[in-house]
Amino acid sequence: MQKIANDICYVGVNDRRKALFENLWPLPNGVSYNSFLITDRKTALMDTVDICYSDLFFRKIEEGLAGRPLDYLIVNHMEPDHSGCIRLLRQLYPGLRIVGNRQTFGMLAGYYGITEGLHEVREGDVLELGHRRLTFYMAPMVHWPEVMVAFDETDRILFSADAFGTYGTLDGGVIDSQINADRYWDEMMRYYANIVGKYGNPVQKLLKKFASLNIQTICSTHGPVWRERRAEAIRLYDRLSRYEAETGVTILYGSMYGYTEQMAETVAASLAAHGVREIVMHDASKTHASYMLRDVFKYRGLIVGSPAYSGQLFPDIESILRQLEIREIKNRLFACFGSFTWAATAIKRLTAFAETMKWETVGEPFEQKQAMSDETFRKCRGLGKAMAARILSENNP
Repeated sequence: MQKIANDICYVGVNDRRKALFENLWPLPNGVSYNSFLITDRKTALMDTVDICYSDLFFRKIEEGLAGRPLDYLIVNHMEPDHSGCIRLLRQLYPGLRIVGNRQTFGMLAGYYGITEGLHEVREGDVLELGHRRLTFYMAPMVHWPEVMVAFDETDRILFSADAFGTYGTLDGGVIDSQINADRYWDEMMRYYANIVGKYGNPVQKLLKKFASLNIQTICSTHGPVWRERRAEAIRLYDRLSRYEAETGVTILYGSMYGYTEQMAETVAASLAAHGVREIVMHDASKTHASYMLRDVFKYRGLIVGSPAYSGQLFPDIESILRQLEIREIKNRLFACFGSFTWAATAIKRLTAFAETMKWETVGEPFEQKQAMSDETFRKCRGLGKAMAARILSENNP
């Protein structure tokens, strides 16, 4: 049993078997479902875990309680990977009171048929456990409407629901100081881009609530407990939710026979030749959308190349553009190129996408007919040069 504080222990579990988070997003390094048990004068459990791990989870709770009853279950988030064990938990501890907000209780009834033994909290309400006092703050649409967070005023611990979560199991240690936490940063960014990305404004509102709390520890429902590096986690969420980006360029392209790929390679070489060091290329047919979304959130520039396909964009490019549109990503610099054999359609659709996103278009969009030509090489190099100049000008105003 791993302690987070004197009377708070970690009772979460690792999932190394699931291939896709939400049946959408790859989990090459698994994921953790985090839950925390408080054993004060009153006992309280923060969230539950995926029902697939209920046996292990209940054993940990029983060990932590050491024969005591469980007084409260605090439900910060109702997504089933965190609420899946609630009905079984109520059967094990029938006197348990479930703490949540009005939105929580509607979902409790809908998912699990639970309508009794509830304790409703609103913004700023406090739950007294004895030595510890938990204050609740509503966090709607981070990333579900019922989300709330709980703040322990004694040790300045924030139980943050999915906020500050990452993909990746906890391999031994739980607190960031016990592990090499570096490997989680890209996974936090990917998690944010995949799961939270649409909700920048709600995240900003929540961060403003945190400003005066002097948070010392962040206990998310996925990934490490952030203590030594909590400020980095908060800064990353602040930057991502403002849609701020690093100096660099993501190139997304589709290619059936290699010609559009040659164009992408030429653009990338021109970017590098003109001083851009951070360049990421993704073949949309081979790279999962999860990673492309992460890199578009990460870097300021986005260049998209697509062949025509049945009078439309290449399907995998069409798909990733739709994912970007759903997330309403702001403040990107955009450039595009296309290719076709008999009917030019890509540029019209790519420029319309940029207009929908309200992004600044850099350079002159163009389309190649059939095989590469000297003129195509010249235009590719010009597009890379234009994007490099625009991006680097922000560092040297």
